[in-house]
Formats: sequence, C-alpha cells, structure tokens
Amino acid sequence: MSDHDWTARAVRQVKESPESARLLFPQAQRRGGPGARRALLNALRGNADLVSALYWSGDTGERLAVLDALPDLGLGPAAVPLVEDALRANDTRLVAAALGPYGSRWLDDHAFRHGVLKCVFLSIPLASVAGLDRRFDDELARMLADHAAERRAAGRPVPQDVLERL
Repeated sequence: MSDHDWTARAVRQVKESPESARLLFPQAQRRGGPGARRALLNALRGNADLVSALYWSGDTGERLAVLDALPDLGLGPAAVPLVEDALRANDTRLVAAALGPYGSRWLDDHAFRHGVLKCVFLSIPLASVAGLDRRFDDELARMLADHAAERRAAGRPVPQDVLERL
C-alpha cells in the first residue's frame, strides 16, 4: 500500500470514527509519510479533546505536528495548555513551534512575553516568533533591555536580533 493510499484510508477512518486517531496518529509518519500526521489532524478539526490527547500521549515529533497544525484546527483557545506545555520544554523545536501563529494568537501577554524571552535564552531567532511585531509592547521591550543589560554586565554578547528590537 502506498503512503498516499494509507493516508487516504486513515483519514476516512478518522472521519468515521475519531477515536481511531489514537491508534493511527502514532503510525502516521512511518506508514503515511510526511503529510499524514497533518492530514489526520485536519480530519479532527474542532475536536479539542482528541487533539489534546494526541499531543499529551505523543512523542516529540507528534507534539510538533500538533503544534504546527493548531492554527488550522478551529480549536479557539482550547489548545493553549498544549502551547504552554511546549514553552516549558527545553527542546528548541517545541518552543519555536509554541510561538507559531496559534501561540501568537491565543497566549496571553504575560505568557507570550516569557515565551519570547525563552527564545532568546535558547538562541531561537526572534524572526521565528509569529506575530512578534504585532505583539511587541513596552513591557517586552523592557524585559529584553533588562536581559541585554545583564548579558553586558556579565561580559557576554547580546544577540543581534535582541539589539535590533531595542
């Protein structure tokens, strides 16, 4: 069975029986190829409980797939706990994905600012933060300025993308 055939069959199955995603999602990358996880998640559009369950039970790749798909799943703020969890990780891929379009849209100001600062600490380019220009405010500018001052006091360089924001 080709990757495309497996994915098409799995999507049909998930649409008919959403709970089947619990079994199919972990197999998706291996059996359906690179787009299969996204296709299964799209079949779950609006089902915040099941999308959340896939995130919580998933490995890093599965969690990344969920985070990347969130803007298209019509979940409103229901998936914010997933984004907040990813921001607590030390895996730069999860942190960067958490501050994609969904996180930028739904995180409150406090969580968004701290996510941006975590990006700076983990050397994640600020250009990867979705909506940064729209969400940038005086408090975030102050936080970045304080961070830059601490780095200078310690004789450490300040990242260029932070300097560009000050």
